[in-house]
Amino acid sequence: MEHGSSWLHGSLIYLGAAVLAVPLARLLGLGSIIGYLAAGIAIGPWGLRLVTDAQAMLHFAEFGVVLMLFLVGLELEPRRLWQLRRPIFGWGSVQLLGSAALLMAVAVAASVDWRLALVAALALALSSTAIGLGVLNERNLMATPAGQSVLSVALLQDMAAIPILALVPLLAISGADQGGGNWLHAAKAVGVIAAIVLGGRLLLRPALRWIARSDTPEIFTAASLLLVVATAALMQSVGLSMALGAFLAGVLLAESEYRRELETDLEPFKGLLLGLFFIAVGMSIDFAVVLANPGLVAAVVLGFLIVKTTVLVLMARQMGIPLAEQPVFVVLLAQGGEFGFVVLQTAQGATAISAQTSSLLVAAIALSMLLTPVLLVLCDRWVTPRLAARAQAALGAPMEEIHDEQQAPIIICGFGRYGQIVGRLINACGLSATVLDHNAEHVGTVRQFGWPAFYGDATRLDLLRVAGAAKARVIVVAIDDVDQNLQVVDLVREHFKQATLVVRARDATHWYALHQRGVTCVERETLDSALMSGRAVLETMGWERHAARTQALRFRQHTIDLMTALAPHREDRSKLVAMSKQGRQELEEQWHRERAERQAGKGRRGEGFTRTSDDGDDLQT
Repeated sequence: MEHGSSWLHGSLIYLGAAVLAVPLARLLGLGSIIGYLAAGIAIGPWGLRLVTDAQAMLHFAEFGVVLMLFLVGLELEPRRLWQLRRPIFGWGSVQLLGSAALLMAVAVAASVDWRLALVAALALALSSTAIGLGVLNERNLMATPAGQSVLSVALLQDMAAIPILALVPLLAISGADQGGGNWLHAAKAVGVIAAIVLGGRLLLRPALRWIARSDTPEIFTAASLLLVVATAALMQSVGLSMALGAFLAGVLLAESEYRRELETDLEPFKGLLLGLFFIAVGMSIDFAVVLANPGLVAAVVLGFLIVKTTVLVLMARQMGIPLAEQPVFVVLLAQGGEFGFVVLQTAQGATAISAQTSSLLVAAIALSMLLTPVLLVLCDRWVTPRLAARAQAALGAPMEEIHDEQQAPIIICGFGRYGQIVGRLINACGLSATVLDHNAEHVGTVRQFGWPAFYGDATRLDLLRVAGAAKARVIVVAIDDVDQNLQVVDLVREHFKQATLVVRARDATHWYALHQRGVTCVERETLDSALMSGRAVLETMGWERHAARTQALRFRQHTIDLMTALAPHREDRSKLVAMSKQGRQELEEQWHRERAERQAGKGRRGEGFTRTSDDGDDLQT
């Protein structure tokens, strides 16, 4: 009974702290991560002392990082991962070894023993995968050059777990005779990785297929968690990074038919556990060490941030990361990381470092993680706009936001690969449009091709007014970011009711959000292109062009009608799946009857296809 009460009491504290701190941090523009960190400090040993065992929670919540790496792996097919081999092993090694070498040189110059300097340098050279990828996901930057570069370096750091943990005991006074054990440890590590790769190729998909046939959603969710837990446990059993094992499992399933289902099932667990992880990091900051040596701690934090920033700035320039994206790349990798805690704990256990020095370095790493969201906010407000202005000047186009009131009857918000096609069609038909885009380098490039694009954030009401939204007949919202897309839609519906909204939907979930807002002219960005590919398949299989076009158009209308019918039930997953299956079955049966009638009445004209499948993955997103 006491155990149950303790569990309930702990849940109340963690959830209450998160619910209070995170919305407040987001309201202040600081982001959710700093809200979690602040909540951890508030309830931890140096705050209200509601929780005192920070390390136990940190070990449990580390599973959030494991889930995050698994989901990242699901987005990277093996072919794509192979394409990233150069930035992973090349630039990732440059960051880790370059930062460690410079940090060690600085420590040795300060008369620190070389073994202690090496351990500290390796621990401080590592970066936080949780914060780095968490910020990228929160800002929808994972697909950008900076996002891919951060991911590559983070993956190399996880892979470096094997040699670093093998090296640390050798630096201890009594660790010189453990070479054979380390070789055996390395062999076990390679064996486990090989088992995960081969097992993933040969066993995972059949096993998931067998579980899916049970048609029990909660069991599939349990199987998803079991897969990640088992992979993490295997890696941990040989002293490897649990997150790296989960990432490998995700990559192996990236091309499977269960990818979206796995993402949907695990996403809520990942978010909650990551939040707990950041709360635990906040609780783990030992303010006794900080208060006892404030100058030394500040010097360590400032020193290793400056050294790593120097390396990362040089890397960003050589890697070709756009100027406006370089601050995010540098800040996310300059901080210390959660794996640094593990390195220091291992070093302390092997007597390669003293407990006092370990506590000081742990406090420095935790403080750097706490500072990262603040540094990002400062960069967003002061550094990134200036760098974007420099990049825009290099393209020969002015950086000023749109300031002269426009009169065009059409406004296009977002002029990327989607908005440009809309703009070209409008222009070819003799209609004029005002183009707004908030990517400075993008605007400059578009202007080089002769488009009258303006720099401006369409989520700002004042800029929409200047762009002529009060008189516009049509406002096209082609912004890629879903949250910004919906913000523009809400502004237009509230302040410019005379304008007809034509909106790009990124996926089915985005489509539902627009449908809920009453937007009627919505186009999913991949629907028509996929239908064109389907038409090409039918024609290749012998269908007449007119018949293939007619079926594609009918399928298009069926998909739209089905999504409209599903919209009221989008929160009820079981009903959504059931109705989707029913709609697909009705369409297949109807078209089967039509084919049978045609064959009976007129004879068979050409090879048809025997099965029509709705875009089930997208509908269930």
